[in-house]
Amino acid sequence: MESIAEIKKVFANADISEYSGLIEKYGDDERDGVKKIIASAQKKINALEKEKARSYKMFEFERKYADKGYICGIDEVGRGPLAGPVVAAAVILPKDCDILYLNDSKQLTPKKREALYDEIMAKAVAVGVGMANEKVIDEINVLNADYEAMKQAISKLQVKPQILLNDAVNIPGVDIEQVGIIKGDTLSASIAAASIIAKVTRDRLMVEYDSLYPGYGFAKNMGYGTAEHIDALKKIGPCAIHRRTFIKNFV
Repeated sequence: MESIAEIKKVFANADISEYSGLIEKYGDDERDGVKKIIASAQKKINALEKEKARSYKMFEFERKYADKGYICGIDEVGRGPLAGPVVAAAVILPKDCDILYLNDSKQLTPKKREALYDEIMAKAVAVGVGMANEKVIDEINVLNADYEAMKQAISKLQVKPQILLNDAVNIPGVDIEQVGIIKGDTLSASIAAASIIAKVTRDRLMVEYDSLYPGYGFAKNMGYGTAEHIDALKKIGPCAIHRRTFIKNFV
């Protein structure tokens, strides 16, 4: 008879698709340790099935507009920070997309965002990223800067989409059909994918800025107005990437 440690190793080395067969194989083993291993494996199977059901629902808008042609999700990050750019992403996912765990980037851990970023970049039909820096934000306001970043992102796509799924906005000056979806990054897989690409891109940039402009904690706060950030602003003043229209109350 195999030891509990050996059975545990079998499950650890198996793909989740093999779990059902292993559960059947070891299901009659009455040892508590084996029962725990099986219960853990079953829990993972149930969680995966639940995620597949959630993921299927996330493609509801993509199925609804499937006859339009290429469907592009649009989202942005960075409206609220005191420093750094707004970043927008445009993502066209394949018709048979099998990426699980797509969601509003804020609901994902940094590790999960990074993993999904790599998977999206590998599997997407096309990805475009646009930015508008602090000077543009100060000049035309953050909403218009957002629109500029979104239009940039669309222009960088390698294929032209026939419809845009946007997170709650209608982008002016774009000659492509648009659908604004409230809380779209939690309801549309394409928008969620764009949210992840935009978030990871901006976070990586802010980490780079942290080494260029130390003292503000950009690698941790991503430019948002944390107590540490505001205290640094008051003590050492603004740096080149601060949005002057956003920091008037602090300096």
